[in-house]
Amino acid sequence: MALRYVVKKATFGFDKDKNEKYVARPFNVVNVDFKMLCDQVTRVGFVPRGTVKSVLDGLIDSLKTYMEIGASVSLGDFGTFRPSFGCKSQNDAAGVTTETLKNRKIIFTPGSLLKDMIKTVSIQKLETSDTKVSTPPSGGGNEGDGETPDPAA
Repeated sequence: MALRYVVKKATFGFDKDKNEKYVARPFNVVNVDFKMLCDQVTRVGFVPRGTVKSVLDGLIDSLKTYMEIGASVSLGDFGTFRPSFGCKSQNDAAGVTTETLKNRKIIFTPGSLLKDMIKTVSIQKLETSDTKVSTPPSGGGNEGDGETPDPAA
């Protein structure tokens, strides 16, 4: 198996001249929903689907419980989840309050099993027609932006 990418035109917000450039964007073959994941784990693990769903539901509930108290939760080789947030900088310590906190998020740090997989997986170019992608000024960008290329093309 291999990861696939498509070549897209992009205009970067931080580029003063707004020149179009070409960049590689990951091609998402399919979105795997919770039911599909449970069915796959059932086939691989020889465990009834109801048991898989119950265990995963329990895992999600447990992650929520621990992260609500500020704990990092390690799932061994899979990785670690931890709650986080950003904060607007202030001129003095008294200015840092809950009102200056922003961007609450959950950070996932992959464990060794996933890190090793992503280092060794092959990558292939998927040929498609050019689709223009506009990238936000931060230079970031959501990999889901733009049109999804037709894999049959």
